[in-house]
Amino acid sequence: MAQSISREAALRVALAARELGSLPIRKLVSALVERLELPLTEAKLATVTVADLQLLLQGDDVVESEVPREQLKQAVRLLWGEGIANHDLPPVAHYADGDMPGSIRVACASNREQLLDGHFGSCERFLVYQVSPVEVRLIDVRPTLAADHAEDRNVARAALIHDCQIVYVQSIGGPATAKVVRAGIHPVKVANRGDSGGEALQALAQLQQALHHPPPWLARIMGVEAGSLAPFAAALAAGEA
Repeated sequence: MAQSISREAALRVALAARELGSLPIRKLVSALVERLELPLTEAKLATVTVADLQLLLQGDDVVESEVPREQLKQAVRLLWGEGIANHDLPPVAHYADGDMPGSIRVACASNREQLLDGHFGSCERFLVYQVSPVEVRLIDVRPTLAADHAEDRNVARAALIHDCQIVYVQSIGGPATAKVVRAGIHPVKVANRGDSGGEALQALAQLQQALHHPPPWLARIMGVEAGSLAPFAAALAAGEA
C-alpha cells in the first residue's frame, strides 16, 4: 500500500487527523480508502466534503464522540491541500549537491514544527537537514504515512531516509535499530524533555561542533580521521541507539 499514497496525500491526511483531535492516522486512512478506494491521491482527497467526512467518522465508529463542525471544516481544507504551508510546517530551503562542502545529511523524527519529538516507529514525519561546520539547512520534510502501510514499516521508514547518514529520535526499538543500521544510517537517541526532545536545531548545533573534531563513529560516517571525543561529549550524554 506504500505506493498507493503519494507523499502529498500522506501529508494532507496526517494533518487532517491531527486537526480532528489526534485521531489515529491509520483509522482515518482506512475510512478514506473505503470511501475513495486506492490509490489515495490528492485529486480524490479534494472531492471530500464536510458531510462526507462526518459520515466516514461516525458511520465506522472511527471517533468516539461527535467532532465540532469547525474542526471538520478545517480537516477538509487540509485534505484539499489548503493552508498546509501555514500548518506548522517549517520552510524548506533549496539544496544541490556540492552546495555545502564537508556536510552530512541528518534526519530528525518529528511531529510538530521543528521539534525533535518523535519516535522512529511512530513519528509523523522526518525533517531532513544538510549539516556542515558552518551551516544547517532544512532541505526536506518527509511524511511517514505511506511507509506505515508497507509490509515492514521499519524497513520502509529507513528507506524513506536512505540518503541520510544519521537519524535523531526520542526512542527506537531494538529490531528497528538493526534495520536502520543495516540501511547505513546511524541512530542517535536524544534525552526526553517532557513531551519533546527539544528543538531539532539545538541537537544539530551540537553536531555541528563535532564536525570540527569528530569522534570515531562520526569520523567513519564522514570518511575522515577521528578527532577528540570531547566536543561531542554533551550530545552523547543522551545515549546512542
